[in-house]
Amino acid sequence: MNNAHEPRPTNNSYGDYGAYDHNRSGTRSGSGSGVGAHRAALIIHTIGDVTAGFLGLWILLYLLEANQGNVFVEFVHGVADWLAWWSQDIFTMDSEGVRVFLNYGLPAGLYLLLGHGIAARVRRV
Repeated sequence: MNNAHEPRPTNNSYGDYGAYDHNRSGTRSGSGSGVGAHRAALIIHTIGDVTAGFLGLWILLYLLEANQGNVFVEFVHGVADWLAWWSQDIFTMDSEGVRVFLNYGLPAGLYLLLGHGIAARVRRV
């Protein structure tokens, strides 16, 4: 008969693989210095994604012919105009939809590339 106070035998065929280490800092060197760089990279990455998201949302709202008098649509349009001020009228197409797609899509793509590229570089530091 088994004693109730004896520990149960365990099947530990994988050793410590997959065991959670509570003392792990999440950095390569273990000194904790990479935490700030990782957090900065995450912030840069998020800013790039949010800016591209606003521009993409405006393109979608415009192409789906959303009500321009709606407060939300006006807000998204204002933010998109503010983010893409430098790229307005780079492309002058006859089709209004293509013009909006290109003039707002170019900065969206650049913000994504820059945000992700800078974040990747910061993570390596």
